[in-house]
Amino acid sequence: MKKYLILIFTVLVVLSGEAQQHDEATAAAPVKWMSFEEAVEKSKAEKRKIFVDVYTDWCGWCKVMDKNTFTDPHIAKLLNEKYYPVKFDAEQTNDVTFRGTTFKFVPYGNKGAHQLAMALLNNQMSYPNFVFLDEEFRIVPIFDKSTSLPGYRKPEEFHIFLSFVAGDFFKNSNVQEYQKEYKSPYVMKPAGITDGGK
Repeated sequence: MKKYLILIFTVLVVLSGEAQQHDEATAAAPVKWMSFEEAVEKSKAEKRKIFVDVYTDWCGWCKVMDKNTFTDPHIAKLLNEKYYPVKFDAEQTNDVTFRGTTFKFVPYGNKGAHQLAMALLNNQMSYPNFVFLDEEFRIVPIFDKSTSLPGYRKPEEFHIFLSFVAGDFFKNSNVQEYQKEYKSPYVMKPAGITDGGK
């Protein structure tokens, strides 16, 4: 009888530890999104990289990214702890002043685009699209000459990019080399990463 009680007690302790880890990861979610201006202002007080999710209201994959990737506790934790995470509507009409320049909405076709989105994405207007800025507001290239990371990414793949930039690995390596050293917090590592055809 004593053996069974010890076994039950051990199982409960293990389960309790796993539940606590899950609760800690869940507590990190959701992502604490802010405006571009808020992120820049916060960065003046405490230097941190800025992550920009450039999206539009009509973008279906942007919504899937919100639902599947940005709700992932590992993704939310990394974004909240290492970055100032920004959601930027590429079609917003409000002006944004950054480094002495006022960026405006430019109407064309049926809609238009915001000049800041155009600048961040180097006029490669596809959504969703992600931009990483270092502590001095310089764009961090993810792939050789690409200034942004386009397209939907699952949490397991997206985490690689977030940790690559957060850990400053981009200064001495490329993301493909970094993947060989990368330690995934997920049960299985992703099969590989792609540059979105670039």
